[in-house]
Amino acid sequence: MSQTNHIDLTKDLATQFQTRATEADKTSTLPSEDIAALKSSGYLALNIPKQYGGFGLSLRACTEAQLELAQGSASTALVTAMQLQVFGAARDCKTWTDETYERFCHASVKGALFNSVATEPELGSPSRGAMFKSDAKVTDRGYTLNGHKTWTTGGKHLTHMLVKAMCGDESAVFLVEQDCPGVRWEETWKDALSFRASDSHDVFFENCQIPKENLVQPHPDPPFVKSPWFPMMLAAVYLGSAIAARNTVIQYALERVPTALGKPIATLPKIQRLIGEIDMPLQAAKCLLLDAADTWNNNIASVATAKHFAVTVANEVTDKALLIAGGRALTSSLPLERYFRDVRAGQMQPPSGDTALEIIGRNAIDSISPETSTT
Repeated sequence: MSQTNHIDLTKDLATQFQTRATEADKTSTLPSEDIAALKSSGYLALNIPKQYGGFGLSLRACTEAQLELAQGSASTALVTAMQLQVFGAARDCKTWTDETYERFCHASVKGALFNSVATEPELGSPSRGAMFKSDAKVTDRGYTLNGHKTWTTGGKHLTHMLVKAMCGDESAVFLVEQDCPGVRWEETWKDALSFRASDSHDVFFENCQIPKENLVQPHPDPPFVKSPWFPMMLAAVYLGSAIAARNTVIQYALERVPTALGKPIATLPKIQRLIGEIDMPLQAAKCLLLDAADTWNNNIASVATAKHFAVTVANEVTDKALLIAGGRALTSSLPLERYFRDVRAGQMQPPSGDTALEIIGRNAIDSISPETSTT
């Protein structure tokens, strides 16, 4: 698939998803039509190697695609971000055996929906370290898995869950398929602030019997410092949402004709300046994100910079878009309040906040005096 083709495909999907996004947000339900379209279009196999039936696209191409897809539905784009980051990290870091990688790639090409299932109520974000409470005990036929996971994006639409759990004294990753006896879902995400239509619910594993061949990794995943896929795919979702807010508020300014003015508010210099204030950082954030995707070369500081800046800009842009549109922006008659809510989640996903700034700062210090920085 060429660059032009993958962008055309994504724009078509985004247009479809946009027609359902508002209602999906109101009902807090991931549309099954979105998932069907992802499967039939081949989008879920964007970064699967061509030799296994995928499109073999690069980190940059997938980032471009996510920027477009999120403009249609951030919630659905979040689901695809999880799939792309799982396979991107596996491809680049070789975290799976060749046999497992090929098996999962073929499944993805056929429409399987994957996610890494790690976060727990007590643990919080696995990026900060600590032990999993979920536990897999060895049996004659494989393993018995028990555990409780939160924020499992994709919910019951997932076909393949890569569950992180303790096995003895070490953490490991197990494949659990959706129809495995003992898998139970609780719909805990319906009143969430962000991504209400992502089905990021809690899942319980209650005496799930896991065959030996479903031990995917007898060791933990590499941290994000070894793979840029997670922060890059997520950053593209937030920035894409902010671009959608920009487009929406511009269209509103073109159509809004107050009686006293007699012409669109887009003709007012004040409105033009405000739109300029949101467009300029968006252009910079997009350029920085795509440059990091092109040139990261094991420099996690460039990825942390791009992700942190993209999230910061997305929050600022969606905030200003509300101010430009005024009172209507507070209602569901415009999707601006949804964009505003969705991008707030970016501040909670790694690398974020102090961690991101410390990575960026250490890199800057090292560029002047490597002996000064501490790790």
